[in-house]
Amino acid sequence: MATIVAEHIGRLFISLQQIRQVPRMLTEATPSMPATLRDSDVPACLRDRHITSGYRQLHQNWRYYFFSLFQRHSETLNVWTHLIGLLIILAKFCDLAENVDFVNDRHAWPLLVLLISSLNYTAFSVIAHLLGSKSELCHFIFYYLDYVGVAQYQYGSALVHFYYAIDANMYSLVKGIYLPTAATFSFLSFVGCCYGKYNSLHSCIRKFGHVVPSALAYLWDISPVIWRLVYWSEASDDPALVYHFGQVACFLTAAAFYTFPIVEKCFPGQCNFLGQSHQIFHIFMSCTTLCQIHASFLDYVGRRDVYLSLHKSGEAGLYAQLYAFTIMTCVLTGGVILRRVNHMLVKHKCI
Repeated sequence: MATIVAEHIGRLFISLQQIRQVPRMLTEATPSMPATLRDSDVPACLRDRHITSGYRQLHQNWRYYFFSLFQRHSETLNVWTHLIGLLIILAKFCDLAENVDFVNDRHAWPLLVLLISSLNYTAFSVIAHLLGSKSELCHFIFYYLDYVGVAQYQYGSALVHFYYAIDANMYSLVKGIYLPTAATFSFLSFVGCCYGKYNSLHSCIRKFGHVVPSALAYLWDISPVIWRLVYWSEASDDPALVYHFGQVACFLTAAAFYTFPIVEKCFPGQCNFLGQSHQIFHIFMSCTTLCQIHASFLDYVGRRDVYLSLHKSGEAGLYAQLYAFTIMTCVLTGGVILRRVNHMLVKHKCI
């Protein structure tokens, strides 16, 4: 008996010794962080307006960029603000999966597309901000992937608004054109963002490419919600409208911070780590998405008689195929643009 007890104590002691080694092992596994750079020391396409320092060095090994998630630099909080949002959306997905039959109920597929597109855009944003400093070519590749995420999320938003939130009167006006137009606007938004990034030295062109197509896409995508907020006489009895109003308010706030770097401009050089407008934009975009998901779920549950009368069961599958087609079109177009970017970088001896 004493021998058995001694063996257990010995194993416990060994386990405790191994646990004590974990912090040291993590420290050794994490590469030391080379000194960050000033904006004048990195290529122009990697610079952010009014962010004067904290840029990571280029051409390091991949482990350096992955582990920079836990280190201080200009992109740290841009990564974490969407990484936390991604985890919250994933938890929401798991919660909804317990109450919604995403496999057998085709009318739940638009909600599924929204959830998948929400996870995609936040994940692609995390990847872009985490790995985009590897090189100039990697910067373009990962940010173009980020723009694919934006485009497919725009279509996912349009789909749930058209399927669950739309009023019958508006449906009769746009039923044949709404989603094809939404897909077209999503594609144009992707192309505009890519073109703006390609012309990153020209701030006006970059801002125009990023903002104008995305604004047009949003106005079209949100129109069923706005119509319902304005014209539906039973709005006071609908719990989903609170969350629809919340998503609109959060998005407009996010758009303001994205379009105008207010904080950095007011405090130049003071927001290199904390307080960047883009970080605030990420936070409000995550809030937008969470409000949108919950509003769409409430519409899925509470407006079933409405959307069953408007949509046939087979339509959801067609709409999901259009979602896949939108992604494929953006990816292929991005590949063509990246070839031109690569040629430009080679010509200027950047790679």
